[in-house]
Amino acid sequence: MSTLRSRGDGISGEAQSPLTDILLRPDTLWKLEPATAAKHRLYQRYLDAWWPILLQPGRGEPRKRVTYLDAFAGPGRYEDGEPGSPVFAIRGLLSHSAADRMNLSRERVRLLFMEKRIDRFSFLENELEQQFGPLGVLPVWPQTKKGEAGRDAERFLTDSAAWGSPILAIFDSWGNVNVPFSLIKRIAANPSSEVIVTFGPNWFNRREKLEPDQLDHVFGGRDYWTPADAEVRPDERWRKWLSTYKDALRRAGFRYQLQFQIVPGSGFPLHLVFGTNHTEGVRVMKDAMWNVDGADGMKFADPRTRNATPPGQLTLWSGPEYSELEELVRQCLADGPVSLDHVRTWLLTETARWRTKDASPVIKELRDSGQVTVAPSGRITGTSIITLR
Repeated sequence: MSTLRSRGDGISGEAQSPLTDILLRPDTLWKLEPATAAKHRLYQRYLDAWWPILLQPGRGEPRKRVTYLDAFAGPGRYEDGEPGSPVFAIRGLLSHSAADRMNLSRERVRLLFMEKRIDRFSFLENELEQQFGPLGVLPVWPQTKKGEAGRDAERFLTDSAAWGSPILAIFDSWGNVNVPFSLIKRIAANPSSEVIVTFGPNWFNRREKLEPDQLDHVFGGRDYWTPADAEVRPDERWRKWLSTYKDALRRAGFRYQLQFQIVPGSGFPLHLVFGTNHTEGVRVMKDAMWNVDGADGMKFADPRTRNATPPGQLTLWSGPEYSELEELVRQCLADGPVSLDHVRTWLLTETARWRTKDASPVIKELRDSGQVTVAPSGRITGTSIITLR
């Protein structure tokens, strides 16, 4: 056990005495897992694109406010000193190459960091001040909030006047996800808002520890999750649960939902579901995937694929990559002939990471190898009809 001297500065959600000794537990900090490190690289790439899209001047009225919610913020640092998500989120925004054009202000940009454990919450406050100085003088408004995501996130968003303007809400728990379906539904109805929800490596195999009422709370009703809970095959169980949560985002009102595994070079995979109402959000997320450095063996796996070789490095025609893409296109064509434009849209909105531009090359390869026919013959265009042989 150790103590941390933490002082209140009016930023936190709870008043604190000017000087408080906080007792740190052995698990206040923990080692950065490979899957978490891979996920953080994805988040940083996504935020690099998300901030300027929402904050740079464009057509119409400027946005009144943009709110970023990290509902499982943690202590802000890992055991070996690596920065946590609150630190890289603030740092990435303040040092962004477009920061001068984003008209940053405390009124326009709010970052909410939630943590329920008092030791980690107090460490987070101290860590942010160590990294950035007094938070009250930054050109954006970081707010640390002590609370539990499922119970308190909606109230904190309300208190920060977030509703009515874009929100990016990240529910990034390693253990049990307990975010109510009603909150996800409200975010889906909020203008230009998105959610990212992650599930830890063992989430799908530990249902006996959750009460049915809690699962009703998360999935919006018992009928929606019981088919997934009935799945007994280990190799299919995670797919079934992930697809069930993806469907929950659809029912909540998100027009587009992406589901995928983040597979690190070592260690266990992490499962992630992303919801947005705009194809631009889908495009930005997929661009973030393709821009993340895969030198350490990190890859993204699509739950739709079962027979294809798992994807390797993010290089389009590197063998395993092609196997996954080929299987996905076959699934798209399985119900009958469709146009190339349909394949393009399907790859963008229904697969984990493939994009519209990936459709033409794979259709050409499948045609040349005799696996599909293209009508009319000759040059492949958006209106060409593709038929699986």
